[in-house]
Amino acid sequence: MKKKDFPIFQNNKDLVYLDSAATSQKPQVVLDAMMDYYKNYNANVRRGLYPIAEKATAKVEEARDKVSEFINAEDPSEIIFVRNATEAINIVVESYTYPSIKEGEEIATTIMEHHSNFVPWQQLAIKKFLKFGYLDFDHNGNLFFVDELIKKAKSLAITHASNVLGTINPIKEIIRNARKINKDIVILVDGAQSVPHMKVDVQDLDCDFFVFSGHKMMASTGIGVLYGKKKLLSRMEPFLYGGQMIQEVAIDRSTFADIPYRFEAGTLDIAGIISLGVAVDYLEKLGMEAIRNHEKKLTRYCLDQMEKIEGITLYGPKNAEEKGGIIAFNIERIHPHDIAQVLGDRNICIRAGHHCAMPLHTRLGVSATCRVSFGIYNETEDVDILVKGIQKVKKIFKA
Repeated sequence: MKKKDFPIFQNNKDLVYLDSAATSQKPQVVLDAMMDYYKNYNANVRRGLYPIAEKATAKVEEARDKVSEFINAEDPSEIIFVRNATEAINIVVESYTYPSIKEGEEIATTIMEHHSNFVPWQQLAIKKFLKFGYLDFDHNGNLFFVDELIKKAKSLAITHASNVLGTINPIKEIIRNARKINKDIVILVDGAQSVPHMKVDVQDLDCDFFVFSGHKMMASTGIGVLYGKKKLLSRMEPFLYGGQMIQEVAIDRSTFADIPYRFEAGTLDIAGIISLGVAVDYLEKLGMEAIRNHEKKLTRYCLDQMEKIEGITLYGPKNAEEKGGIIAFNIERIHPHDIAQVLGDRNICIRAGHHCAMPLHTRLGVSATCRVSFGIYNETEDVDILVKGIQKVKKIFKA
């Protein structure tokens, strides 16, 4: 779709990158924006009264506005800059749920979660003696909605799109049904695998919290976003204490800044925030509908080609309309790591392992899978090279 915009492909002519669910490649405009900051107005934000500091501050707040519009938050103050989706989830666990939940109460997640949206809740349940429930999925990778679990749960943490199965969960429908059963349930959505690939509207979804990472949407590593409804964020105490997040400090007490700044302690990843704002511009210029259609086309083509391979097992939905650009698979009698290694030696980059989703793999009855994941820079030719590579793997291992 736009391979020429990404320097890595110019510098590695034979690179077939099929691991965008782990991290995306970066377009030149994002790299240029980061270098422009470091070269021309490198200064800390919200502190200096000199021109380059004022410019840096303006660029950070401009990025906040862009992100707010991109996911249709009600107000830019609902956008908090963090390191990644993992940190965002931990802030919600520690600053919202931990203080308000009582021993014996129940929290819920799903069995298809990335560890970042499973382990923090699991550990909270252990620390506070909570009941820890989860939604399961069927043989096609679609979630079962369990009324009884939702009715009792104080919170639900759920992924928008699975990083293994590729399943796009019907989040709007799930949230609507959950609120009918339990009007007080607080719902956090992990959007790390959805925001880069499809249009997201947090007000339309009606989620309470929404998290995602910049590095999966063509921004730099080390920058992420926590969206929260203002009424909830305003009730939360800070997760980290220090500079930037205070209003006033006395010897015996401190008061804290308004949202979002009370959750942005210390010096921010300023270049990362700027890169995120430019990445949003880049995605919007391409158009989120066009991006989604491109990835559906690739996914459909890849599924069709892979289904022809003897001995292959595909996981998750088989319909490209129901899944993101992610395909997990195994090949009979060949370990996933061996498949990835042989492909990697040919500069075909896929992922092998549990993909930070061990409960999901336990549920599937396997220790690991191979995973192909697409970005806007992939074309059907990449799929053809992948399929030829897999046939080579099968020949080497006589499978």
